[in-house]
Amino acid sequence: MALMIQRATKLAGAPTTETGRLLTQAFAAARQEQEVPLDFPAEVLEEVEQALATPDLPERDETSVPFITIDPPGSMDLDQAMHIERDGDGYRVRYAIADVPAFVRPGGAVDAEARRRGLTVYCPDLRVPLHPPALSEGAASLLPEEQRPAFVWDIRLDAEGVHSQVELYRAMVRSVRRYTYDEVQTLVDGGEGEEVLQLLKVVGELRVKQEAARGGASLPMPEQEVEQTDEGQYVLRLRPLLPAEDWNAQISLLTGMVAAQLMLEGRVGILRTMPVPPHDAVQRFRREARALGAEWPEGMPYGEFLRTLDKSDPAHLAVVQAATSLFRGAGYTAFDGELPPAEQQVQAAIAAPYAHVTAPLRRLVDRFGLVVCEALSSGDEVPGWARESLAGLPEVMEEADRRARAVERACVSAVEAAVLADRVGQEFEAVVVDGTEKGVVVQLTDPPVSERARGTAEIGSVVRVRVERVDVLSGQVDLLVLGP
Repeated sequence: MALMIQRATKLAGAPTTETGRLLTQAFAAARQEQEVPLDFPAEVLEEVEQALATPDLPERDETSVPFITIDPPGSMDLDQAMHIERDGDGYRVRYAIADVPAFVRPGGAVDAEARRRGLTVYCPDLRVPLHPPALSEGAASLLPEEQRPAFVWDIRLDAEGVHSQVELYRAMVRSVRRYTYDEVQTLVDGGEGEEVLQLLKVVGELRVKQEAARGGASLPMPEQEVEQTDEGQYVLRLRPLLPAEDWNAQISLLTGMVAAQLMLEGRVGILRTMPVPPHDAVQRFRREARALGAEWPEGMPYGEFLRTLDKSDPAHLAVVQAATSLFRGAGYTAFDGELPPAEQQVQAAIAAPYAHVTAPLRRLVDRFGLVVCEALSSGDEVPGWARESLAGLPEVMEEADRRARAVERACVSAVEAAVLADRVGQEFEAVVVDGTEKGVVVQLTDPPVSERARGTAEIGSVVRVRVERVDVLSGQVDLLVLGP
């Protein structure tokens, strides 16, 4: 399957047809096959209750800073809150990150369960959290009008958006408002947004320019949405990301980059790394882009090419989907004392060293990265429990990533099968994007589905394919190439 998703496919409404019921069974089967734990053990819940009664709160108080959060509608596990203001000719970005260590005892039951899970797993019908909801959606979440402990990244930028100074400390904070991305986009476009939103656009766009200058590439993954029509059919759409989502992502990327710099200077930490895409993957993507009507000029960096795509064009969204082949091989590199080789320090897509430190409610490794960086920033010793855990985290996160990807792939396959379930016998136009030993890989633009098909055709050619068979529960779709 070529189709990848971010924070899972969104299924609008409860399925009411037999296909819908098979779809929910497929989601459950995917979780069961990967042994994704749904419930938390009693000792974990008991320890959370105790931690909520006696948290390790910071003494510093920054509740007077009017932080805001920006998240998808309905989100309750709010990891980040931000405040941006002008600082002379430059900008001051304060990025508050949920202080999970304030509630999790090293070596305790909650810590052990989080290490077992590794990540929050997102599915179209539900999400399986890393931490119990009383923690992730309650006491540690940066909910509006609530005082919460946080790790505060205080980052100074110059007029061009280049960071010049950074400090990380623990403090009590308070978010004054929760925005959705749609709200931010509407307010900024209408010139009605408060200053922090207007500055988010300014800083976000400056950081995009910095990304382009260093040869970085962001993958603006559209969100996959599936809806059930009045006739009981399923319709699949790709929703392009809003500019506001990119601006917000740039703040997180900035924070991860300064975190990596702190770790490398302190010679201890854990980086998020990714190799340069291999030549064959680059050539395949060139073919796929050309086949979908988006020529990638020779000599243009792939990051720059991705920024030229029209995210409202279904064919260009399919190109973005195909670009996932260039963003593979990501992993974690831990070090303590001796720095890793230069090629193992860089996240190739970002074109800089980078660390995960902005989502501790949903990703295990961030908790340790934050503790390491806070100690390095303050000049203190890195706590032994965090330092001793670094070497084992890459393996833990690799397994968690594998499990989450497997669930995601199975869910996407089931969704695509559900979309085509009532279309057996129908024909669709498709573009051949690759060849396999048993046939070809074709990209349908409407619905936006990528599947293997039986038959032969030249890569880049436009063909007609027929849906021969669909099995929603297994996610299997049988397509046959009919010809041009």
